[in-house]
Amino acid sequence: MLGLAAFLAIFIGMAVGLLGGGGSILTTPLLVYVMDFDPKQAIAASLFVVAVTSAFGLIHHARAGRVRWKTGLLFGVAGMVGAFAGGQVGAHLPGSVLLAAFAVMMAATAIAMIRGRKEVEGKSHGGRPIFRILIDGFVVGVVTGLVGAGGGFLVVPALVLLGGLPMPIAVGTSLLVVMMKSSAGFLGYALTFGGEQFVAFNPETEFDWNVVLIITGTAVVGSILGALLSGRIHPDRLRKGFGWFVLVMAVFILAQEIGGSILEFARGSTIQAVETIAGMVILIVGIVLLIRWPAKVPVGDFDTSGADGGEVEDRGTRNADSTVP
Repeated sequence: MLGLAAFLAIFIGMAVGLLGGGGSILTTPLLVYVMDFDPKQAIAASLFVVAVTSAFGLIHHARAGRVRWKTGLLFGVAGMVGAFAGGQVGAHLPGSVLLAAFAVMMAATAIAMIRGRKEVEGKSHGGRPIFRILIDGFVVGVVTGLVGAGGGFLVVPALVLLGGLPMPIAVGTSLLVVMMKSSAGFLGYALTFGGEQFVAFNPETEFDWNVVLIITGTAVVGSILGALLSGRIHPDRLRKGFGWFVLVMAVFILAQEIGGSILEFARGSTIQAVETIAGMVILIVGIVLLIRWPAKVPVGDFDTSGADGGEVEDRGTRNADSTVP
């Protein structure tokens, strides 16, 4: 099974290199359902894998000039605080609750990727909205640290909308942010405070380092390949295809975690069965409507400079084929 997991990790790395995210969304299910990790162990390990993988993917994007360091560091520091706090909370929650929350985050991410995009006129900014960047960075960090997912796919749109970055730059910069907050989230899960020692490793999140390092190594290879392929694959098709795959995975995880309870409730009586069917129909209809209803993406002018003095493009003039992953 380790060989299969290592092979699949290549595609995890490619997702990170191509889209600036998606690593933890795939790594956690891989560790839970292929390598039989406990949910808390899997989330902690996936954060480590994504942190290292993002670092290697970042190198190529940085050499190509697709990283805005000032914006990324600003967002990343706020994300680290939130991720560490989220990791500390997540380490004390039941594994089934974490997996269910993880699946919900997967579904939300998948829907956001599948939905179309409709640009609308947005507000002009006289510079980086630093307060908004810090708040969004902290919130995204909490989500990442808590369930170990939602990192890159929340960061990239935030960098586009708040940082005024064109899509290729946002993807490259997001790897810096993901690396920072995934590292903090991993420490949030791995460390515990109090007891005989002020700081100690949390025994509930300890995992087999040999397995994790092998998966990390193959994921790094995938991230380098993904970074090299970045810009050569139509982003819209890539985003939607990956989104449908993630949505299927989310349904599978939810079925594994709460499917039994739902079936047990439905068997209670005819009324409960009808309620269950009605609830599923409403849920499916809601998902379909969300997917078919294009998301409105504000387009505004930023008269701030990009990172390190580079001028940021007006989003209204960015590549029309670029879409938020």
